[in-house]
Amino acid sequence: MRAGRGGTAAWRRTVRLRDRTVGPLRRPNAELRTREYLTAAEVEALIEAAKGNRHGHRDATMVLLAFRHGLRAAELVDLEWSQVDFTAAVLHVRRAKKGTPATHPLRGDEMRALRKLQRESAPSPFVFTSERGAPFSTAGFAKMIERAGIAAGFDFKAHPHMLRHACGFALANAGHDTRSLQAYLGHRNIQHTVRYTELAPDRFKDFWR
Repeated sequence: MRAGRGGTAAWRRTVRLRDRTVGPLRRPNAELRTREYLTAAEVEALIEAAKGNRHGHRDATMVLLAFRHGLRAAELVDLEWSQVDFTAAVLHVRRAKKGTPATHPLRGDEMRALRKLQRESAPSPFVFTSERGAPFSTAGFAKMIERAGIAAGFDFKAHPHMLRHACGFALANAGHDTRSLQAYLGHRNIQHTVRYTELAPDRFKDFWR
C-alpha cells in the first residue's frame, strides 16, 4: 500500500535530515591559538614592521594607540579628532559593547605621532582614514595587523584584539590594581578584567623573598 502524498513528503524530509552532513562547529579561539595577546617586545616589533608600509606613520600610530589604550578595532577606526585634546594631552575613549567611557592621558610619543598625522592627512573628522579619505575599516586594520605580524617574523597569526589584551597584561604586570584596570579598559564586568591579573607573570615574584 502506497503512502499518501503527505506521508511521502514527510518521509523525504526525514531522509534528507538523516543524510545531511553537519559541518564542524567553530572551535574556541583558545583552542585555535597558543595565546591571545602580544608581549611588549612584540608590540614594538609590530610597530616597526608597520612603519615599513606605504602609509607607515598612520599604520604605526594605529598600532600604538590600540595598544596604549586597549582599543578594540571598532573603537580605533571610529576615533575622531574631537576625542583628542592636545591642550590637556588626553584622549576621550568611547567604548563599544556597552563598555564604560573614560579619559586617558596621552604620552609624548602619542602626541607627536597624532600631531604629525593630523598635519599630513586630508581634512576629516576621523583620525584614521584610507587613501580615499574614508574612515579606516576594521577589516582593513585586521589585514594590516596580519601583514605586519608576518613582516615582524611572528610564527603565529596576529590579529587586532591581541593589542587590547597586550594592554591589559602590560598594565597588570606593572602592578595596577584590578579596579583601575577595569576602568581603564572599560569593562562592565570585572570578571573580564581578572584574567589579566590572574595570568600576570609578576604576580608571585616576591613570594619567596
